[in-house]
Amino acid sequence: MSGVQQVTVGNDESEQRLDRWFKRHFPHIPQGRVEKLCRKGEIRVDGARVKAASRVAPGQVVRIPPLPDTAAPASDRPLVSDADAEMMRRAVLYRDDHIIVLNKPAGLPTQGGSKQTRHVDGLAEALRFGYEDKPRLVHRLDKDTSGLLVLARTQAVAGKLTGAFRARVTRKIYWAAVAGVPHPQMGTIRYGLVKAPGRGLKGEAEKMICVHPDEIDKTPDAKRAVSDYAVLSRLASRAAWVALVPVTGRTHQLRAHMAELGHPIIGDGKYGGSGQVNEGDGWGAQLGGEISRKMHLHARHLKIEHPVSGALMHFTAPLPDHMARSWEMFDWRAEDVPTDPFEDLE
Repeated sequence: MSGVQQVTVGNDESEQRLDRWFKRHFPHIPQGRVEKLCRKGEIRVDGARVKAASRVAPGQVVRIPPLPDTAAPASDRPLVSDADAEMMRRAVLYRDDHIIVLNKPAGLPTQGGSKQTRHVDGLAEALRFGYEDKPRLVHRLDKDTSGLLVLARTQAVAGKLTGAFRARVTRKIYWAAVAGVPHPQMGTIRYGLVKAPGRGLKGEAEKMICVHPDEIDKTPDAKRAVSDYAVLSRLASRAAWVALVPVTGRTHQLRAHMAELGHPIIGDGKYGGSGQVNEGDGWGAQLGGEISRKMHLHARHLKIEHPVSGALMHFTAPLPDHMARSWEMFDWRAEDVPTDPFEDLE
């Protein structure tokens, strides 16, 4: 239990609600406790009684009554283990008062679903960093896809970011290792996508089926999808390192498009088949050994306009361990390729 404290609002703390200022300094104290302390007059600003919604400004002095050093988590919030909390915090590449950018690990779903109880949305409880609410998802990555994922720290920012991703004013570049070498070296894939029913009562194992551009309008529920690709390096004729841009944002779009070309992403059993043979050009999604056991698709670069300041921001996510080992084995080096191989085409 701490004693009474007198804390001066810092010059770098712009005018804000008292309860939000309090949560940043004492994140273990629940909102209800802050409101009660204000009602009882135990929290004061410059000696005067205040409400939780009162505004504080730089230079004001806040009286803090004795507080417990720790508090039990609120019962309506899911518990996050110490190991998962540490994993999530290590994944943070950038954060400010408005956004958090993660390098999502491969194998971790973005949100819950069939048989998925451990996911980014739930584990985001560990990323409050003093805020009352956990950060919010504004876009998605497949479970086995690693890389850049943006979270909004407030509801207002979430609305702006969701709109930006839907309007495709952001730019995402993925890296992948694919079977075989696409030809030509750079191109655009325009196959539409339609969802094929999965098996089981809840449609488990749903899969996207590619539809020829001329057949999209004639196919019920088919949606147009566009992906750009560029070959960055190759392993003879057996595999290639490609950059991918999902111009549209359909489910499993990059995976289904590359498989349709006959160059499935290495480790993608759903779209590349579990064996060596694939109906495309004879190349399957497996090269053997560890390489074939994990998906080689990574959200590498992101360009985004900051939702509050408007500043143009660039983020790069390091490769996950399994892809880094493959890149080392194939002698593929990041410094040998451009950050954005499509830049001159814009």
